[in-house]
Amino acid sequence: GGSANDQNDPELEKITNTVYFEVSIGGRSAGKIVIGLFGEAVPRTVENFKSLCIGDKSMKMADGKSMQLCYKNTIFHRIIPSFMIQGGDFQHGNGTGGASIYGRTFADENFKLKHVAPFYLSMANAGPNTNGSQFFITTTRTSWLNGKHCVFGKVLDGEDIVKQIERCGQSSGQPRQECKIIDCGEITGSK
Repeated sequence: GGSANDQNDPELEKITNTVYFEVSIGGRSAGKIVIGLFGEAVPRTVENFKSLCIGDKSMKMADGKSMQLCYKNTIFHRIIPSFMIQGGDFQHGNGTGGASIYGRTFADENFKLKHVAPFYLSMANAGPNTNGSQFFITTTRTSWLNGKHCVFGKVLDGEDIVKQIERCGQSSGQPRQECKIIDCGEITGSK
């Protein structure tokens, strides 16, 4: 790295909330990924993700059933080495589902933050303004995604666990081992 344009303004990276994923790989506990969320730069996006980590909301489905909006017991369904690990589809577990706390999808909040390094957290989407619950964590610098995906956090602890998950992937994206979020939530105070 070098020039100022390959980093974000530190003001934009001010961390307002901290959340965690407790992860299992191939059925064995792998430890905890701790993520800082940039709630001043992208408050709506952060509020959605934080709520999905806590699991305090649910959504009425077309069949009248209620679906809890939560990442607990969801898998990283798409893992591509030297690129990213993707998860957050608590509906189908394969990349076709999920929803936000604002409805099925919500608009891109802004693209102030860029994918400047590994271990940044960003919203997965299916084109402009289609954010739901799916997210990815980068494992390299992914500048080609700037202006297309909303960056809203970064890994503070557990980078090694992100790398372990990455090693379960292949170029097709199909995981070779199940990587699962067995617990998640917000870290408050001095815990």
